[in-house]
Amino acid sequence: MPQPSKINFPRAILTILAIAISVSLAGLGAGLVRAQNAPSQPSAASAKVMHTDDLQRSYRLDHYKLLADSGASRGENIYFFKCWMCHNKYAKTGPALKSLYKHDTMMSGDPVNDESVIAKIKEGGPGMPSFKTTLSETDMKDLATYIREGKCCVEGEDPPANPLYTAETNKWPVQSGLRGGATGTVRVTSGDSPEGIGVQLVAPNGVRTTVYTNDAGHFEFPKMQAGNYILRIPTPREFQPYRVDNVHIDGAAKLDDIVLERVSASDGLPSTPEIESQLSGAELLWNVPGTGQEKSLFQKNCSACHSWQQVFRNRYDERSWALIVDRMTHYSGTSLVIRIKGTTTTGGGNGSVSRQDGTTDEEANILTKWLARVRGPEAKDEPLRFFPRPRGEATKVVVTEYQLPQELLALHDAQGDSKGNIWWSSHKTDVVGQLDPKTGIVKEYSIPLTPGAMPGTHAVRLDKHDIPWFSENWGHNLNRLDPQTGKVIQVKIEDTVPLNAPGFGNFSMTDDGFVWDSRDYNLRKIDPETGKVVQRWPLQVGFSYDNLISRDGKYYGGGGLPAWGNTAERMDLKTGEWIKSNTGTHMATAKRGGFDIYNNPWFGGGDGALVELNSKTGRIDEFYPPTPPSPLTDFYEAMPDDNGEVWAGVLHGRQMVRLDPKSGRWIVYELPEPFAYDRRTYIDASTKPVTVWYVDYNGYLVRVQPLD
Repeated sequence: MPQPSKINFPRAILTILAIAISVSLAGLGAGLVRAQNAPSQPSAASAKVMHTDDLQRSYRLDHYKLLADSGASRGENIYFFKCWMCHNKYAKTGPALKSLYKHDTMMSGDPVNDESVIAKIKEGGPGMPSFKTTLSETDMKDLATYIREGKCCVEGEDPPANPLYTAETNKWPVQSGLRGGATGTVRVTSGDSPEGIGVQLVAPNGVRTTVYTNDAGHFEFPKMQAGNYILRIPTPREFQPYRVDNVHIDGAAKLDDIVLERVSASDGLPSTPEIESQLSGAELLWNVPGTGQEKSLFQKNCSACHSWQQVFRNRYDERSWALIVDRMTHYSGTSLVIRIKGTTTTGGGNGSVSRQDGTTDEEANILTKWLARVRGPEAKDEPLRFFPRPRGEATKVVVTEYQLPQELLALHDAQGDSKGNIWWSSHKTDVVGQLDPKTGIVKEYSIPLTPGAMPGTHAVRLDKHDIPWFSENWGHNLNRLDPQTGKVIQVKIEDTVPLNAPGFGNFSMTDDGFVWDSRDYNLRKIDPETGKVVQRWPLQVGFSYDNLISRDGKYYGGGGLPAWGNTAERMDLKTGEWIKSNTGTHMATAKRGGFDIYNNPWFGGGDGALVELNSKTGRIDEFYPPTPPSPLTDFYEAMPDDNGEVWAGVLHGRQMVRLDPKSGRWIVYELPEPFAYDRRTYIDASTKPVTVWYVDYNGYLVRVQPLD
């Protein structure tokens, strides 16, 4: 019989929930007020203090400036976020735009020129939202310029260059240690606590290293290559922006004090674009008004494909929101083509449940009305609140961010090889790559295109020979990449579902070379050379989103479906014995993860918990972190380390959490940018303490090094 679930709430979360429920702020800012000037405190004769900081990735992302500040390149950035979903050549939901300016007239009969194209973007159409309330005149001009020029609109085959990637032109060693570098102190003029403030050095190669202040405001960097760096506060948030260029670092030099001034005397911050861009998706959801039902529906329906910042930065009328909600909730998240209606029943064993592949009309209407109320053209702005800064043990961490050569990749997985390199996959392009953490230099490779299938890779695994294997979720191929030659061998996986439908994505590999995957109510053992299934075992659901193999190769672990799932199971690969459990009507949504040292599978929970299938009790246990506004946050993945602890990025927060299940102790580390869009955590157990890696969906690689 399936066992009931166990929910573990830390004491702190009850207080946090009470605070979150009591907050009722009306909307988010969309004004054009600029941050005030930063205090002028250069620590070197050549230093320059900036009024605004153009290195804030989240601001550049929110304002479509990842590629350029204006022109066709900026238009490409806007196209990726605003047009691609419907107008890419695989979706077939809107006309292709590549040759638009080669035609005399549009489908409406209007002539093809910048004026008519911009008018169409402004007003929309029967199946197209109106963008006049969410894109500026400049935005639409840049977008039209991109569509007009010859390179529009390559679909994932030639991603644009990242202007911030300079590792190949500015050779610079990246530190690996944790201490022994420059030190300093942060002071706050208002007398507020200086604890938990991130301080960052940006090296000439673009690599960013962030440390955090203790309760006295002191900070210490790792020992770094001597030279000039940019010194900045990566997320000033409640403080005036602070950045100083050309700060000379040499060993354990003592830096001048960093003095910060608050932007507001109250806890409510001005709703400016600069400040809003520094808040995580979870903080934005916390700030907007709405009922528990409205926010819960949003969290469950808008959790896995992109960050919530992409939703909340918009201002659409109700008609436009209705079109967007329909497009995003009623089409398969893994297809881009297939429209799904109603509900289906999944089963095949204990714990058969009904789940929704598509959102009901009633739920879609609730979401539409709510979004039009809180993010409509007339929504009123109120001061913004933010979550507390880290304290105590949570400040004892070094975070390093690496730039990649190209942008708009929609990064997915990261995995390390035995030489310390980090391999990553790109969900919407034909590009994959390898990072050398010692230099920040990236080697990129191209995965051959599959006719009729969108380019993009999902999982990456390293076999025992350090050969990377990449899955194609859209093309259903398994790709073996030779790092020496760059040659890619594609293997078509035997499948019973049609091309470009939900299919082969997550997989595991055992030391004997076999691939493990689930499909059609079966766990499958696959020969990677031929793509043929050599053995099958029955699953209790249609497919498990992740497919886990234990460290000793003895067990398989699987979770629920990518949305609304409530199951978890483990199989002894030698005996075929199963442990199966489900959480009933409560959807734990055990997505991706790994086995712990006790052979229990762990998963990131779509309902905001870390999910364990306890092999001794046969029960699903859920561990909720002390991160507000839990449970209105979620996890995509959870990864145990060799010490019995479990790590996971808060998918729509800015935190990397660390759980000791035996003691119940949580440590919640904060990241420099307001993202922890972590779909796969890689843990390097060769270091003491362990080193944690993930590739952020927003376009960069992150290394997290706890001090103890």
